[in-house]
Amino acid sequence: MHREQRVHLEFPERPTQSSIRLRRSARRFLFIHDPGLILKEVMTRKMGNPTLLTREGYERLQQELVYLQRVRRSEVAEHIRVAKEEGDLSENAGYDAAKEEQAFVEGRIMTLEAILKNVQFIENNGHRDRVALGCTVTVQEDGYDPETFRLVGSTEADPSKGRISNESPLGRALLGCSVSDVVEVNTPGGVTTFTILEIG
Repeated sequence: MHREQRVHLEFPERPTQSSIRLRRSARRFLFIHDPGLILKEVMTRKMGNPTLLTREGYERLQQELVYLQRVRRSEVAEHIRVAKEEGDLSENAGYDAAKEEQAFVEGRIMTLEAILKNVQFIENNGHRDRVALGCTVTVQEDGYDPETFRLVGSTEADPSKGRISNESPLGRALLGCSVSDVVEVNTPGGVTTFTILEIG
């Protein structure tokens, strides 16, 4: 028997310039927007709470860290060396750009080291009756083709690759729901409705 479950998540509206931009804004909002999420992640790490990661996500971040440490560091150091040879550093745009690049790389390395130091793995326990962290869920938005996503922690969320955060509006709305449930999320473009087609 069909069961309809409506989950309302209210967020402030934002004006857009066209229907296309409105659609893009709403989609981005659904998958990744969560007021204060960045602050929460920073505070979580400071408090020593573990970062939720799938084992695949852990491997991706490990590979990124090794690449930054072994390849990018050397590349940036070479950029700085070349820029220094160009002369007066006070008016050297290349040197400034290289130093900014170095700051970004070192900052990312520090972030990855902090994440990987304290990880809690997300395991799919095999239950398919309700949406849970780590599972794959296929949903259909009214008027659009079905889409399949994996529900992961915010650190490895990447909607373009089919991974959405459990803390995003859509992720939070889906948690605990079953096949055939209908969820609604209020976005800057209005109410968006999804029907759950499959849980894996």
